[in-house]
Amino acid sequence: MIKKIVLLVVILALASCSSSKPAIATTKKAAAVQTRTAAAKRTTPVKPIGKNYPSTNNTTEVIQSTSKTVVTSDLINNYVLQYKDIAMGNMKTYGIPASIILAQGILESGAGRGDLALEANNHFGIKCHKDWLGESVRHDDDAAQECFRKYPQASESYRDHALFLVGKKRYESLFTYEKDDYKAWAKGLRACGYATDPKYPDKLISYIERYNLHQYDCQVTGRNYVPINTSTAPPKKSSYDVASDPKINMNQYDPNLYEVQKGDTLYSISKKFNLLVEDLKKKNNLTDNAISIGQRLKVK
Repeated sequence: MIKKIVLLVVILALASCSSSKPAIATTKKAAAVQTRTAAAKRTTPVKPIGKNYPSTNNTTEVIQSTSKTVVTSDLINNYVLQYKDIAMGNMKTYGIPASIILAQGILESGAGRGDLALEANNHFGIKCHKDWLGESVRHDDDAAQECFRKYPQASESYRDHALFLVGKKRYESLFTYEKDDYKAWAKGLRACGYATDPKYPDKLISYIERYNLHQYDCQVTGRNYVPINTSTAPPKKSSYDVASDPKINMNQYDPNLYEVQKGDTLYSISKKFNLLVEDLKKKNNLTDNAISIGQRLKVK
């Protein structure tokens, strides 16, 4: 009897081991597949968005104009938000596409971070030429220590850029294009000799399409805008956007200045523009913390 019981236990144990083997083998196989899949996900390169343009998910790039500038897509988005109203105003007044103005500003100024933009508020790399009577700075470009125009405010650089194109006979053909045909304008600028870089039109078009700058042309013309880069969300406004402040007269708007409002302190203003209080005082030659409503302070 005992032998029969022992034999029965052995048979049951063998049956149990046999039935569990496939489950173990399946688990190992699944683990191997998962491991290979995870490895593949880690090693598969991410394809660029759109027409071989990188995603604007805060990517970093180098802009080479009159100086070499490293910028991020966030900086470019902020630059666009800062100057889009001026660009649209110039489009209405002078007939130059706002998208072209902004793209040139991004490229020529390194999104406002280039040497000429910081030292001379020159956002378009315009040289002195014979008819320039204003201030100037010297900067290495095609030759050493060339003469470039200097402006008291960045908005004046934008206005001078428009007058430069309108006033030069060599650019007359540009104004035969549709006001919002940014591709024709980009190619026309190169053909008229505005830039010597053969890739200049492609660079302008790249910025316009990556950052959906054509929407500002459509705001002026009243046409419907269809985003080209649909994978990129429109730039978000920061917690404080000077251009959208109803208390500021946009006809006199200068992005380098801030008009003191009721309740403002030097500390609160410094926080809005990411400055130290001492830097803000130094920029404005202030000896104490006293400020008054309506006072205009340099913030850039």
